[in-house]
Amino acid sequence: MAGGTSNAKGGAFEFTVSSPERCAVRGALTFATARRARTLGLNAQRAAAKSFVIDCGEIRQADSAGLAVLLDWLAEARRAGKALHFERLPDDLLRLARISSVDGMLQQGV
Repeated sequence: MAGGTSNAKGGAFEFTVSSPERCAVRGALTFATARRARTLGLNAQRAAAKSFVIDCGEIRQADSAGLAVLLDWLAEARRAGKALHFERLPDDLLRLARISSVDGMLQQGV
């Protein structure tokens, strides 16, 4: 199991890799944690299988920077020719995505 934790003002962010096909995120995915979250996610993608899932059910706080991280992970997966899907996206994060008309992209994945 690999992953990491980022502690910042506003809460901690954890990224846990449970297998080459599955990861989970937990905590705050906000401006304060976005840079570290992005790095953890991209590192996990490099080691991941061709198709993988990120469980987002334990994201407790998210803002536009957190949304940008998720979109960046999707873009990187697409560039690498990998399939990425998010599970259990929190309603508040989907509402934020809907404002920018990217909610379908998050729900569909690549």
